[in-house]
Amino acid sequence: MRKIGFLGLGIMGRGMAANLVRAGYQVTVWNRTPRACDPLVELGARRAGSIQEAVRASEVTIAMLADPAASRDVALGPDGVVACLQPGQAYVDMSTVDPDTARTIADAVNRVGGRFLEAPVSGSRKPAEEGTLVILAAGDTELYREMQPVFEVLGKKNLHFGEVGQAAAVKLIVNMTMGGMMGLLAEALALGQNCGIDGQALLEVLDSGAVANPMFRLKGPRILVDQHDPHFPLKHMQKDLRLAVGLGDERQQTLPTVACVNETFKRALAAGLGDCDFAAVARVLQAREGGGP
Repeated sequence: MRKIGFLGLGIMGRGMAANLVRAGYQVTVWNRTPRACDPLVELGARRAGSIQEAVRASEVTIAMLADPAASRDVALGPDGVVACLQPGQAYVDMSTVDPDTARTIADAVNRVGGRFLEAPVSGSRKPAEEGTLVILAAGDTELYREMQPVFEVLGKKNLHFGEVGQAAAVKLIVNMTMGGMMGLLAEALALGQNCGIDGQALLEVLDSGAVANPMFRLKGPRILVDQHDPHFPLKHMQKDLRLAVGLGDERQQTLPTVACVNETFKRALAAGLGDCDFAAVARVLQAREGGGP
């Protein structure tokens, strides 16, 4: 497959699409806000004036969208992907959605004779730009095999989890774990601040023992200087936590820790931090927010 449609050029999508252009694929791009296509067109992509124009120009269409509502709208709307998908044509949704949304889109694609793969990714802006994402796929196994050259451009690892919906579940589990870790790091640094402990020294201690991990190493210093340019927007993390809690309810699996973390992220969202990096959740926990030192 050399002709690729790419729908959605946000923080993640623009880096992914750019890597495909650089790798020599014929990429046709579409975005709700047309000016987001400009840098990709300058790089060598083709601009589509509509979703269907991108689909018709492509052997496989990839979507990287913000949430389940956007995925459903782009795939299932009257001018969406399914409305013009031809038998045998492929659609790969790499957005983070709930399993029900993935299955609904898959069913619609299959009904018109198309082929569907869900393939959400683990990673943020920098891995998207560097082509080092982890791709979590499920669905059509033959399409998964055909997508290997594409996935190798976009990521450092990809796995197949069986039936559609399973990859969506894995992605929510990954992100709820990451959100929980971030919430705990933010609380740890806030408590340290309240106790008068040097934040950098505390991070060094955390990085020297069993809880050492790349996310703390990357995000901890940014929390200390309150610098939160978005690599993974807080509003998207809160969305994923909400979806994880919903999946737990559906499966009758209690998730008390995730539910509590979600409430903290909801506070941060209400405080207007949605477009900041998800590490900005620390702002609602810092001592100065509560009148401390």
